[in-house]
Amino acid sequence: MKQKMTTTKRIAKPAKANKPKTHDDYLAAVPEDKRTALQKLRKAIKAAAPKAEECISYQIPAFRLNGKFLVAYGAGANHCAFYPGSVVQALKEELKGYDTSKGTVRFPADKPLPFALVRKLVKLRIEEKG
Repeated sequence: MKQKMTTTKRIAKPAKANKPKTHDDYLAAVPEDKRTALQKLRKAIKAAAPKAEECISYQIPAFRLNGKFLVAYGAGANHCAFYPGSVVQALKEELKGYDTSKGTVRFPADKPLPFALVRKLVKLRIEEKG
């Protein structure tokens, strides 16, 4: 494959380089502290939605249920994130101690989301998706 030169004189990487193909690929590239927190989150999601299938969506680990996006998770520069969608709004009170936005819950790697909270968010999401 021929490599293109970018305007900043760096060599452009082939489009598929470094893109994770599985949750394990993604987690292997994450720093250890975040990896531990995300593995706990992954386990909680699997327990709450055992029929959900793992996939990669927008280059982050995600789960699908009946072919539809359910939830996702990932690592940011200074935090870990859980993407349960619009159900974040429904649990605003329980998520008060976390940095939240429309469909995202951000948390520090040394304080993973409680299993019960993840379970509640995932169950609400399943209900929402029907």
